[in-house]
Amino acid sequence: MAGPVRAAQYVRMSTEHQQYSTENQTDAMRRYGEARCMEIVRTYSDAARSGLNLEGRDGLRELLRDVESGRADYTDILVYDVSRWGRFQDADESAYYEYICKRANIRVHYCAEQFENDGSLSSLLKTIKRTMAGEYSRELSVKVFAGQCRLIELGFRQGGPAGYGFRRQLVDRDRNPKGLLLAGEHKSIQTDRVILVPGPEDEIGVVKEVYDRFTRDRRTEGEIALWLNARGVLTDLGRTWTRGTVHQLLTNPKYAGANVYNRRSFKLKRKRVKNPPEIWVRREGAFKPIVTMEQFAEALAIVASRHQHFTEDQLLVCLKKLLSRFGTLSGILIDETEDMPSSTVYRHRFGSLIRAYELIGYTPVPAAPQ
Repeated sequence: MAGPVRAAQYVRMSTEHQQYSTENQTDAMRRYGEARCMEIVRTYSDAARSGLNLEGRDGLRELLRDVESGRADYTDILVYDVSRWGRFQDADESAYYEYICKRANIRVHYCAEQFENDGSLSSLLKTIKRTMAGEYSRELSVKVFAGQCRLIELGFRQGGPAGYGFRRQLVDRDRNPKGLLLAGEHKSIQTDRVILVPGPEDEIGVVKEVYDRFTRDRRTEGEIALWLNARGVLTDLGRTWTRGTVHQLLTNPKYAGANVYNRRSFKLKRKRVKNPPEIWVRREGAFKPIVTMEQFAEALAIVASRHQHFTEDQLLVCLKKLLSRFGTLSGILIDETEDMPSSTVYRHRFGSLIRAYELIGYTPVPAAPQ
């Protein structure tokens, strides 16, 4: 008498609904398997992972590697439903990963769906379900973005460290202070919010002096970094100062009290893009400023004036000289090199750093796999 069918199960949980907890998924798949004389011999899991693509989904990646290499010691794969397999924005991508399994004679079962994955009507239903799963993510992205924009307009902070000279203040729904959040701490009550407040007096003094040296004394970011390091002043991350970190302090509008959002977009795990100022979400006077708006505007004007005279050809010449000097290029290297236009200038003029690199015949070396 033949033994039970050997099966693997794949579980994925993001943060969407309790119904998709790993326990609920495994219970459903266990019942499904028992009804069909299946023995679950392997579990692949991706906890707290988005289903938009394969990035970060080590469980599904491992499953596909085992299937393609012939290491899989099972003939069936159990998944809770189509959306747990993934909410890929291209329904064909989801189908392709299932096809990899089918090509290896391993069948995928969607245990909570109201159809058998037998290649008949299920093919049409799967296509619809895959499209719906992707559309769910698109709709959710729009709603989340609208909610974040509303909170920015109300003056609340949306993620990220406070930055040197500031601290994150937790407030309740009526804006009553509840305490400062330490590094790594997050709010635990959904209705609570976070605002920025000035930090210790010594940090505030450093920020003001940095702006004075830049706008009044016309010191460069590199010179200011050397001055800070000579005094033993560390950044908010406990590191020494560089040209780039000083530049960031001088160009971030939060130091003038403004709350700015959507300067860059990375929606649906797609290409990160820099947005034009006209679609930024901005709230003036959201936080207590450390420097005046006039001094902040003066700092921005100094930064802008340094690069207005560069033609595209001149920018590429600078890039070639930097490549010749170091043998490599990166956004960080560009920003840390004195008298070099910032990486932002190259992105603005050429559309991306990669495009600028192509124009001087440089191809970045891909990062080594982890």
